[in-house]
Amino acid sequence: MIEFADVHVRLGTRDVLNGVTAALPERRIGVVGANGSGKSTFARLINGLALPTSGSVTVLGLDTRRHAARIRRGVGFLFTDPDAQIVMPTVAEDVAFSLRRKGLAREEVERRVHDVLSRYGLAGHADHPAHHLSGGQKQLLALCSVMVLEPDILVMDEPTTLLDLRHSRQVADLLRELPQQVLAVSHDLPLLADFDRVLVLDQGRVVADGTPDEAIAHYRKIMS
Repeated sequence: MIEFADVHVRLGTRDVLNGVTAALPERRIGVVGANGSGKSTFARLINGLALPTSGSVTVLGLDTRRHAARIRRGVGFLFTDPDAQIVMPTVAEDVAFSLRRKGLAREEVERRVHDVLSRYGLAGHADHPAHHLSGGQKQLLALCSVMVLEPDILVMDEPTTLLDLRHSRQVADLLRELPQQVLAVSHDLPLLADFDRVLVLDQGRVVADGTPDEAIAHYRKIMS
């Protein structure tokens, strides 16, 4: 469960979020809104990358202000630009780097890396330079580096923005299969069409909250 209770976020003189309250138990949740509506801040609050100015965010039963480090162990975060998450020279090394703090035996690390690369279609690229991958492959690599940690919740900030149609569809297919709770911030409305719930943010407030059809119709009305 992800819970926002009267959350305000203020940066300087600007209110980024203004009184957001929501309980989010659904498995796949989408968040849409215009640029500057507060979507990315909303996402970053879930694993403590951002903190509320007032109000509270509770994730996995923990308050993000007091337990951000514990929450991050259970919440994977996928950034818009996968290059921001790639830190090691090769594909396999980058995924293994995510496991560095678990104290696993080398054989167990290698097994987990192989399994996750195979699951997401990158096994043939294990020894390739990570930054030489295509944009779609980099996004899959970033996903592998998150999913190898087996998080309870996956938060994705614009996961298909840099992808072509084929890779966008691949990501959409993967999201249908994931057992984790997924929250995706996206301008890619078709990606969210079969989600369980979609929230619409406008000027820091939740202005619509319902099925994808209902919420996206409201969003289109705002944007028109």
